[in-house]
Amino acid sequence: VQLQASGGGLVQAGGSLKLSCAVSGRGFSTYNMGWFRQPPGKERELVAHINRDGGSTYAVGSIKGRFTISRDNAKNTVFLQMNSLKPEDTAVYYCYANYLDFTGPSVVAGKTWGQGTQVTVSS
Repeated sequence: VQLQASGGGLVQAGGSLKLSCAVSGRGFSTYNMGWFRQPPGKERELVAHINRDGGSTYAVGSIKGRFTISRDNAKNTVFLQMNSLKPEDTAVYYCYANYLDFTGPSVVAGKTWGQGTQVTVSS
């Protein structure tokens, strides 16, 4: 199971970006998916996660009303729409997926991470 993130870049304050993260592989099913971010010189923090039914939670108070997490189960892809971006949103954004692996003799739960995508917001 592998994740490929895309959509980061450089944007001016007040602008928007949409991050995407596609899961690939065989014999698995994802359940919780989400995004962490790591600002320069700081610890990685959970941004938001979404379950398979679309229920979502936003962990960082400052993003509420500006960021929206969504997913396309048919494409095994999670998105993060980021609007009204601020310089403090500058970070490397990492997607993750919790999944069930059906390829072995028993079902195994796992978690995998994307490679990180840089988001830079200039003032």
